[in-house]
Amino acid sequence: MSDRHPLFMPLVLLGGLIFGFGLGFSQMARPEVVLNFLQFEDFGLLFVMFGAAVVSGITFAVMPRVREAAPLTGDRYERRLKSFDRNVLVGGAVFGVGWGLSGICPGAAYASLGVGNLAILWGIAGMFVGAYLQGYWRSDASDSGHAGTRAD
Repeated sequence: MSDRHPLFMPLVLLGGLIFGFGLGFSQMARPEVVLNFLQFEDFGLLFVMFGAAVVSGITFAVMPRVREAAPLTGDRYERRLKSFDRNVLVGGAVFGVGWGLSGICPGAAYASLGVGNLAILWGIAGMFVGAYLQGYWRSDASDSGHAGTRAD
């Protein structure tokens, strides 16, 4: 990876704040809204996800034609294909179960703190414990030579 622009981290922080504000403003940082979506009672989250997918899809299709490299990192625009393996299935299942039980995904959990949901601290603590255990398991597996595929 090449040297990053000096504004990279401040802009990442600004982007995260805007994203969190958007989640809070749209009520998507409230677990009740997400759980109502998962129970097919409120489809507002579907429109938020569809809007994000459209913007992302257009950006990923257009940007490589407009610029050769990302402006803040200098990295070339290219597809990074990942293998579909056991780690992807297990990770997706854990994420989905956690999302369904708590009604919140990791990014929205922090935004949920901003709208006053202090009970979400239990969920955030669980994410940290899970991440630690996964890292421990992966490092133990790589030490014994039985590691799965490397995740970037």
